[in-house]
Amino acid sequence: MKPLLPLLSVLLLLSCEKPISTEDPAVSGFPADNGNLTVTIPELPEAQRLNFAVYDMAGTRIKQVNQSQGDKSFGTATFQLDAANYQLVVLTHSSNGNPTMTDPHKIRFSNSQGFTDTFLYYDQLTVTADHQDLSAVPHRIVALCRFVITDDYPAEAASMHFYYTGGSGTFDATTGLGNVNSKQKAKFDVTNGQKQFDLYTFLHDTEGTIHLVATALDASGVELLQRDFEVPLKQNVITTLTGAFFAPSSTDTDGITIRFNIDWYGEYHLSF
Repeated sequence: MKPLLPLLSVLLLLSCEKPISTEDPAVSGFPADNGNLTVTIPELPEAQRLNFAVYDMAGTRIKQVNQSQGDKSFGTATFQLDAANYQLVVLTHSSNGNPTMTDPHKIRFSNSQGFTDTFLYYDQLTVTADHQDLSAVPHRIVALCRFVITDDYPAEAASMHFYYTGGSGTFDATTGLGNVNSKQKAKFDVTNGQKQFDLYTFLHDTEGTIHLVATALDASGVELLQRDFEVPLKQNVITTLTGAFFAPSSTDTDGITIRFNIDWYGEYHLSF
């Protein structure tokens, strides 16, 4: 039998090692108590999460503060920074998690986090030793495809899955435009009768078209019906695609109407 001493020695050494931390020291859930830059969002849109990030002019992230609705300081972040020029990015959204914000040119949301109504504020500023207050007013940078089913579900229908390309799940904070050819996905439980589905994306330009694949599945994941659509979108505009999904029909894009409202720049209605 081989002696156990060498093995026990290794186990002892491993038990004494400190765990490796994967947390980024630049990222915090709480702003500084005091500092020389305070950023406030004066009118908060409906959002569950806020992200404040400061980068140097080369794009290296210096500080980031993440907030969730209910936090005492929700809507305000204070930073202590060296005197220099910086880039500031402020996001509001309701995804299930915080986006990857290491690079201001590639801020990324994932399919698992979900894509939601997203607002961006970007600025370049000079910080000195004197305290300054900055009011940040984010603007909407997503396009929305609102998919509405008008007919009844088959009795066995349990979920709707949507897969779409042509947009992006990643955007450049300096432009507010998407810059990756993403394969975006969203799935919804329809056993409660849900018939309206909101699908968000960051377009590569202010206008674009997504290829949308909508699939109805039963509880076992067996496909009941799949249909494809080409959907024209615009940034800050709702395109509503409405029709009888389970009834045979061809896509009808004639008679596109637009309705302006106070929440979005515009709204298009299409029928299928």
